[in-house]
Amino acid sequence: MKAWYLLYCKPKSEVRAQQNLQIQEIETYLPLYKEQKKLRSGKTTEVKVPLFTNYLFIRFDPKVVPVSRIHSTRGVSQIVGCKEKMTPLDDELIESIRFNVTKQLNEAIPDEFFMKGDEVRFIDGPFKNIEGVFDEKSGEKRCFVLLKIMGQMKRVHVVDEFVEKISA
Repeated sequence: MKAWYLLYCKPKSEVRAQQNLQIQEIETYLPLYKEQKKLRSGKTTEVKVPLFTNYLFIRFDPKVVPVSRIHSTRGVSQIVGCKEKMTPLDDELIESIRFNVTKQLNEAIPDEFFMKGDEVRFIDGPFKNIEGVFDEKSGEKRCFVLLKIMGQMKRVHVVDEFVEKISA
């Protein structure tokens, strides 16, 4: 039965892995968001970058498509959680990310609002209504949040506008 799985790609190879998997007729999803990038000339431009650096979602049936075929695809490192028994992702999670990935708020949250260890909730974006722990600020408009994914705490790089502090 087809299900969604998380795929870890080689550094900066998400697009390459996606293209090679699509050639093999394996369904993929690489969530992208627009980010403002400052150029040396002082101008800014919008670029599309992966929401999850080095990660890609794939949908396939392990009984039909051998895992070794995916692992040997150019740009692919490994399927996350693929030791003894593979753990599929919830279809609703993927649909939620797809639905919310392009939404953005108009105002950024001030830098001093968060402290390391603060509990936060996503108010928009692909993780809307999911709770996590603030880790640290990253640049002008982004931050790192720790999320519990597949039984482990994972550090996610997100737009700081998408999170709010949970009141104690």
